[in-house]
Amino acid sequence: MNIIRHFSDTRTPEGRVRFLLAPNRVQLVAEGKGWQHQSNHQSLEEAANFLAVVPHITPCPYEQTLSDLERRMAFNGAS
Repeated sequence: MNIIRHFSDTRTPEGRVRFLLAPNRVQLVAEGKGWQHQSNHQSLEEAANFLAVVPHITPCPYEQTLSDLERRMAFNGAS
């Protein structure tokens, strides 16, 4: 069975960015008014790095997404 799990979901006035975990891949899904992006990556780090070059991602949602991602990773490491 191919289970996909939400790892991080950031919403800002400019749009939404999600990191979805599946076996052997991380899916980056970003969307806003009139645009959307979806890509697959080998790791969470690769997906987070790729977010920097996704068109329509401005500094505010980019920084908020990375902050949310870091917080989520710290939370998972503490459990």
